[in-house]
Amino acid sequence: MSDRSIKQGASRVPCPTFDATAFTTPKPLSEAKVALVSSASLHHEDDDDFGVSDAGYRVLHRHRRDIVVGHWSPNFDASGVTADLNVVFPIDRLEEMAADGAIGSVSDIHMAFAGNQFDLAAIRIDGGPAGAKHLAEHGVDVVLLTPV
Repeated sequence: MSDRSIKQGASRVPCPTFDATAFTTPKPLSEAKVALVSSASLHHEDDDDFGVSDAGYRVLHRHRRDIVVGHWSPNFDASGVTADLNVVFPIDRLEEMAADGAIGSVSDIHMAFAGNQFDLAAIRIDGGPAGAKHLAEHGVDVVLLTPV
């Protein structure tokens, strides 16, 4: 499957529209607990890998660096991630921001989804809201999205 065919296929995926958008004004960043949410199919070495059409999420723990890239697309080059995890999961940069006072704190949990999906309905209806609820239950105020 070529990059061109992947892009052509993705261009036909409809983008949902909503009658009303939900938005909450967060705390100032200097007081906020921040979590990372990645679409790079990341998971810890001892977690299950993402399967085809897996709309779930994996919890990534703040102090663990045994993170694996689970993307199975032939169009995804993981060499940059191998060299520096912060390319797709900028946890060290977030820690620096907390140390500098730019953000209030770094969440103990973060989240990853498999972004290589053609049918996003299950993520939008199931996995996404479940992940958001999980983060909210852990006191997360703001997420930094790292789409891949």
